Amino acid sequence: MPNNDMIADRHLDRAVSIGGFATTQMNAGSMEKPEQFVVVDDRTFRIDFARRDKLLMPNLGVTIPFVFDSELAQKNAGGDPWAKEYLKNNVAGGGAYRVESWKPGVETIYTRFDDWKNGPLPKLRRIIARDIPSPSTRRALIERGDADMSYGLPPKDFKDLAEAGKLRVSGVPIPNAIWYVAMNAQVGPFTDKRVRQAVAYAIPYDKIMQAALFGRGIPMWGGEAQPAGQKWPQPYPYATDMDRARKLIADAGGGFSTTLLFDAGSGTIAEPMSVLVKESLAAIGITLEIQKVPGANLRGELQKKTAPMVINRFGGWLDWPDYFFFWNLHSNNAIFNAANYQDKAMDRLIDSARFTADPAEYKRRVEGFLAKAMDEVPFIPVCQPLHDVAMQKNIGGYQFWPCREPDFRSLTKA
Repeated sequence: MPNNDMIADRHLDRAVSIGGFATTQMNAGSMEKPEQFVVVDDRTFRIDFARRDKLLMPNLGVTIPFVFDSELAQKNAGGDPWAKEYLKNNVAGGGAYRVESWKPGVETIYTRFDDWKNGPLPKLRRIIARDIPSPSTRRALIERGDADMSYGLPPKDFKDLAEAGKLRVSGVPIPNAIWYVAMNAQVGPFTDKRVRQAVAYAIPYDKIMQAALFGRGIPMWGGEAQPAGQKWPQPYPYATDMDRARKLIADAGGGFSTTLLFDAGSGTIAEPMSVLVKESLAAIGITLEIQKVPGANLRGELQKKTAPMVINRFGGWLDWPDYFFFWNLHSNNAIFNAANYQDKAMDRLIDSARFTADPAEYKRRVEGFLAKAMDEVPFIPVCQPLHDVAMQKNIGGYQFWPCREPDFRSLTKA
């Protein structure tokens, strides 16, 4: 059997070589080549830095470079060195729980692995995680006591459950995350900065917060004219001002018709938000056609770089502003740059913030790219969302994790 260092080396080799989002995520911490991962001896494993990068170590803790049994995976891989197909449907990992059974789209049953040695044993011996597509059914199950915890309910349901007081509702502001309206800065009607600013002044922020989010978020509008330090997320210096919006549109040549996309899977929030944006922009001469895109297709649509306008939510796993802006506004990032924003000066600000070791320089660079984003406004922050979880009052030990996945190890049930 390979030793633990060899297993770790193999799974990191896989993460930087398999391609797609996994490899891009590793590259965000300057882990780019298998040669960076070196087994020194049976108890020593080394990562060679490609460059000085503060994100390398925390990037080891995201849900991409997970540890699995590479010998088992490759034995069943049919010649694929990364066992892509085998690992889609089979378990080759280790942890505090084993997968007892898995019915895709229905349920997963976990049982405690009593020989686990990497921490205290979980209190709960068995977990049943059910996939319930209908939000109303999920709410009914938690209210009746037939479920212990529930994720992913619409904001109105979490608001109602919190006010009723029969359940415990935990709402944690998601670090480095916002709901935003993005506008294509390279193609179509939003290439003019004045048009993007007009939209930022026309967004009906308060209505969206009440009618789409039901107060389950932190407002990201009405901020100062200049960045308030290097904190992110922070409010942009826009609020609903229809007179300013109309003047900017008139100065830019008048109204037009265009298209707004949103993920159908987040429709409980994004659809009412889209309708409110459409109504408000009509008052300044912009006619919107709203298009729902199935969640599985949204990333492909964004990568085409042709969508004029998008409502989306993005959350960065690592809580640094330069990490968020690297994903969303850097020219070299095609995956999440929904605004199709291409600006070399912005790239330099983001890159220098990512790699400087000087705290004063870091602050200057972050404030620099925040000020540029606030002025050119390729995306308009609406709110920082909450990660809401409803649970019975006899459930204890819940912990929020930035990956927004439940950690069953700490849970208790009275």
